[in-house]
Amino acid sequence: MAVRLDELAVPVIAAPMAGGATTPELVAAVNAAGGLGFLAAGYRSAAAMVEQIVRVRELTDRPFGVNLFVPAAPGDPQAVAAYREHLLPEAERWGVRLPATIAPDRDDWDAKIAALLDARVPVVSYTFGLPSPEEARALRAAGTHQVATVTTPQEARRAEAVGVDALCVQGPEAGGHRATHGVADRPGDVPLLELLPAVGAVTALPLIAAGGIADGPAVAAALRAGAVAVQLGTALLRADESGASAPHRSALTDFPDTVVTRAFTGRPARGLRNAFIERYEPYAPAAYPEVHHLTQPLRAAAAGRADTGAMHLWAGTGHRAARSGPAAELVKELWEQARR
Repeated sequence: MAVRLDELAVPVIAAPMAGGATTPELVAAVNAAGGLGFLAAGYRSAAAMVEQIVRVRELTDRPFGVNLFVPAAPGDPQAVAAYREHLLPEAERWGVRLPATIAPDRDDWDAKIAALLDARVPVVSYTFGLPSPEEARALRAAGTHQVATVTTPQEARRAEAVGVDALCVQGPEAGGHRATHGVADRPGDVPLLELLPAVGAVTALPLIAAGGIADGPAVAAALRAGAVAVQLGTALLRADESGASAPHRSALTDFPDTVVTRAFTGRPARGLRNAFIERYEPYAPAAYPEVHHLTQPLRAAAAGRADTGAMHLWAGTGHRAARSGPAAELVKELWEQARR
């Protein structure tokens, strides 16, 4: 089913939140509101991704998207080993073992591309980089609309050259990982409402605005700044259909501020400022997904004991505005506020 992001009945896209926050039910609910839901394939196997695609098609007959994490070059093993030494007291404290070695991980990229070609998903988006021109051509031939996530005008130029159909412009206010194309790239701090026209000046591709959008006025401002649609992530974390944990949901209203950190995954990501970040951010290397795998046992243990001081609690700058309730109603209300 063909889709144009500039022709959505409600120009709201559900951000693909990897790690469990995005569910097929959330995708279907946003679709029901007239927007576009997105599955998060990051951290999943190709087979698990296909299972979620099948489930979404059981829940909705509207177009939807799937987001992929583009594989990164291997990180410095010595830097990762040094970070492991810093984390060992934390691991010993909670009785967990940190991996001594970390195998290369391409996030099942090749199998996912093959599965998406077979499934003919309406929309595919990319985070952390771009597909090869050959992969982009193959998906285009299968009828898939492709979106690249970019954080600078330079990334936007490269994405257009590959042949994508639209750009998700992610500002520094966004929760979770910054989508910088290089692991070691320093994330820019140009606010979203300034970044949108800067990207629009170098490309005519349709732009999706992402980052800190949590209420109607923010939606309206992003559309006035040149976006054809907005992408909501943190704003939907407390929705009924979200897979976010109860501690994460509560922390969104309890914690006062956010910070960008590499402490949990080795890539810069915005989350609620907590004790783990304060302790370990100074030592975290630019190494992804190695640091993600290194800290996974610690994060799992923290989640098991509902310890928000040690959990990774991704959140954008608008986190205090996140509301509970059915996602379809939240999206409709935001859009009505924006129209007013």
